[in-house]
Amino acid sequence: MNKLIITAALTGAEVTRAQQPALPITPEEIGIAAAECAAAGAAMVHVHARLPDGTPTQDKAVYQQIIAEVKKRSDVIVQVSTGGAVGMSAAERLAPVTLKPEMATLSMGSVNFGGDVFMNRPSDMEVFLHAMTQQGVKPELEIFDTGMLTTALRWLKQGLLVGPQHFDFVLGIPGGMAGTPEALLYLRAQLPPDATWTVAGIGAAQLPLATLAVLLGGHVRVGFEDNIFYRKGELASSNAQLVARVARLSAELGRALATPAQARAMLHIK
Repeated sequence: MNKLIITAALTGAEVTRAQQPALPITPEEIGIAAAECAAAGAAMVHVHARLPDGTPTQDKAVYQQIIAEVKKRSDVIVQVSTGGAVGMSAAERLAPVTLKPEMATLSMGSVNFGGDVFMNRPSDMEVFLHAMTQQGVKPELEIFDTGMLTTALRWLKQGLLVGPQHFDFVLGIPGGMAGTPEALLYLRAQLPPDATWTVAGIGAAQLPLATLAVLLGGHVRVGFEDNIFYRKGELASSNAQLVARVARLSAELGRALATPAQARAMLHIK
């Protein structure tokens, strides 16, 4: 079986220090957390930026600091968010792509997001894709619901996207597709044969979906953006603790972990 790529989603835009005291916020804290996750087995980190008070930001300068702090401590792939936070403008969300990171997320549609709406107009999505193509940034296609995957497949057919593509199934968001094995199996069955995929289970869905992904040959995203608990009622001590658990499970199931260099080759990152 192919090697497992573990992505650590370190911070996100919604979790607060009050909810998770170990949440990394500053560029230096994010850099340290990334290095801890790399040591635990992660090949990639997914990063959101925050201001010193914890407010989410898409400020290009803050992302530049984060990338520098990560790179001076480890060789993990840095994947920036273009999702930002609900309510940000498309232009604001796109700003970090101009830094030419190795990867960036590309959300493939709009979705109810708790009590809000995460808006992704088709015209904005095409602008995001064009910017990533121009900057040499590998997109990770974020799929929150079935229609988003249908859109991605249509783009592939039209030639807007050129395979092989990498997908991230974000399952369990209130308003999106459920964080269940049935949901994951349905999405996986629709993928082109040359695609790679990761699953990001939200909350209690993180561990069971991660285990299923290891068995099915997919890849896994864990971290405080998606889940702040190690087990029910027990906060995780760090992002690295969540990475280490998946690494142990993968070893028990006989699947080796991908290094950052191997992950780059698997994902066709230039």
